[in-house]
Amino acid sequence: MKSKIGKIALIVIPIIAAIFALYPSYNYSQLESKRAEYLQRASQAANPADSLAIMNEFKKNYGQEYQSAKENSLQLGLDLKGGMYVTMEVDVVKLLRETAQKEAIDETFDRVLEATEKESQTSDESVVDIFARKFNEIAKPEGKSLISYFDLGDISNATEEGILEELTNNADGAINQAQEVIRQRIDKYGVSEPNIQKQGSRRILLELPGVTDESQIRSLLETTARLEFKLVRSNAALVQSFQKIDNMLAEKQGNKPISANATQTDSAKVTEQEVPAPSPSTEISSTEAADENKDVVEVADTNDTQEETKKDTTNPYEGLSETDAQNLYASKHPFTRMFATFWVGDNKNGQMQPVSYDISSFPQQGNYYFRIHEDSLAKLKIMLTDPKIKSLLPFDTELAFQAKSEATESEKITGQFLDFYGLKSEPELTGDVIIDAGKNVDPTTNSWVVNMSMNSDGSEKWASITGANVGKRIAIVLDGNVYSAPNVNSKISGGSSQISGMANAKEASLLEIVLKAGALKAPVKIIEEKVVGASLGDDSIASGINSTLFAFGLVVLFMMLYYSRAGLVADISLLINILVIFTILASLGGTLSLPGIAGIVLTLGMAVDANILIFERVREELNKGRSIRSAIDEGFSKAMSAIFDSNITTFMTGLILYYVGTGLIRGFALTLMIGILSTLFTAIMVSRSLIELQLSDGKNPSFSFGQSKNS
Repeated sequence: MKSKIGKIALIVIPIIAAIFALYPSYNYSQLESKRAEYLQRASQAANPADSLAIMNEFKKNYGQEYQSAKENSLQLGLDLKGGMYVTMEVDVVKLLRETAQKEAIDETFDRVLEATEKESQTSDESVVDIFARKFNEIAKPEGKSLISYFDLGDISNATEEGILEELTNNADGAINQAQEVIRQRIDKYGVSEPNIQKQGSRRILLELPGVTDESQIRSLLETTARLEFKLVRSNAALVQSFQKIDNMLAEKQGNKPISANATQTDSAKVTEQEVPAPSPSTEISSTEAADENKDVVEVADTNDTQEETKKDTTNPYEGLSETDAQNLYASKHPFTRMFATFWVGDNKNGQMQPVSYDISSFPQQGNYYFRIHEDSLAKLKIMLTDPKIKSLLPFDTELAFQAKSEATESEKITGQFLDFYGLKSEPELTGDVIIDAGKNVDPTTNSWVVNMSMNSDGSEKWASITGANVGKRIAIVLDGNVYSAPNVNSKISGGSSQISGMANAKEASLLEIVLKAGALKAPVKIIEEKVVGASLGDDSIASGINSTLFAFGLVVLFMMLYYSRAGLVADISLLINILVIFTILASLGGTLSLPGIAGIVLTLGMAVDANILIFERVREELNKGRSIRSAIDEGFSKAMSAIFDSNITTFMTGLILYYVGTGLIRGFALTLMIGILSTLFTAIMVSRSLIELQLSDGKNPSFSFGQSKNS
């Protein structure tokens, strides 16, 4: 009796285990359909708050169940589900530039980096090795050494070899860190079973099943996520440096700078368009500007100290037509003509005033704001790369642009505008202190924001920074772009801060993910991507399922026709074998790919082979005149060595493929090894249990193995 119960358990337990293991996969498919319905409703919501409320409703009703089902379900691979293949490269050249001392970087160093980058694009050699060779070729003949560019801190016995070793370690560390950060971002984004691995010395290969929004993934992967909090230095010194740049460029072009005592003209005489002023916390007014080849030009009265300026006979605009005045102004101000400048002082009740660069002095108090048309942005950025122009900017000050442009439409002007800022080069605080981030809707503006929380050290520093800069502006900068530059009204305790300027919930979600995952030590770029469309995934699934069912059907038919009743036992054993394979895959959190299906089909063949070996041995014993029970015992016993030999050698092959292979090859190897273990269990244990259960009743049992009736 006990023996019979044990045999039944060997058959029933795998079936019950399969139900428990595969139910999450079924449940996940149902919840995924329901989630798609909620996403559709959210996309049609009237405003972000309603959209957030709809998705929160899904999280409340199904969130925990959905997450649990997703984590425990059998996932489909990239070839079945569709998605993206992405090859990324860590920008080691940029890392070398950032590692060098800023004040030491010169034209020679730039030429070394340019040569390094050019050769690295066509070579698999380590970038640091290429850099070392190019440095010896270009910089060494000019008497330069690595020590003059790189500071190793407390290492007193710094040598060329030591610096190169440190640079190599930095590059390797950046690649390893990039792989881990990208893995965290992908996991938080929700990609199921991604394959992320290093390729060569500086590349990372990604396989992302189920990705539908390619642009989001690109943004997610390429964002460096360097979060910095910097003091705004949009002051009189910066405006004066802009005036110096104007003078330098005008002289270079052969145009004499306008006299500092020249009377300012009425803006109506020299302007055509109205440039919308930025939107600080105070009430502002608009200003007028000129448009010269789509470049924004500003000429206007500035402040109360200039209101009573006496007319000067040297006024270059006097007697000119409006068009001639615009052209003259553009020639005299080749730099500042591309953007509009505004000033707001303490005694103006927040009224923003346009600034003219024809004056000799600027108000020292108050704040300056700068706004540029999107069409002029590229040209301005190119000009700012000129070392001579950069040298005229105030010390420890850099320019940074607004992350998102703002659309403006009026009778006089239409287009996209961006604010830009003068910032202190060194950040007051970095994103290393951020421990959590979460998207939300700002109730005052009804727009998406990302709230951030800092660790205890960051909270303490943030309180000190804000307390020391009350009344000033602090810019929140992500990857060199300014997301917001709010005024500090009071000391901020508790380590909280906020990033605004999100266009929609998806953008806020991406920013939340990259902040949580942390920043990359070095930038990464996508050098190759290949998209597997959903239709190809569906075709692959259909082909895989059809091939498996066809193979299974042929095997079932053959076994029943050739081995009669024993063939039916083999077919049931084969079905349980497939259930066991999928149960193990689901329990291990595995991914089913097209090569995996091929491994399962191969396993079916090996399982049938094992049953055939056993049944043929049994038939041999029956032909010798043995009883059915004795023949079964001998048949199973004598077939074991052949079954174990073939399966163990195949298992070892699969093991080697799994450890040396990558991607799809590993998927094939994994299912093959699981299939072999399952085959040994079902062919030896389950098949025999099924046969012996049928022989357990009756003193003279009969059971057909397809042998001749005379046997």
